[in-house]
Amino acid sequence: MLSSVMSWLAWLGLAVLLTAVAAITGIKPKGTRHIAHTRLMGVARLALLALVIIFAYLAFRARSGG
Repeated sequence: MLSSVMSWLAWLGLAVLLTAVAAITGIKPKGTRHIAHTRLMGVARLALLALVIIFAYLAFRARSGG
């Protein structure tokens, strides 16, 4: 049972990681609008960084038992 739970969790983690990389680097399909260097993308990157910091802090607190 644990292996099937880890399997979907691992796939979800991989999808989140790929999405974050695509969002940060500004990868886009051909024929779409360019938004990599707009103000909205800058704010999105800042929000993503804030979420990463918050989750890293929560993981650190959970690991240290505090």
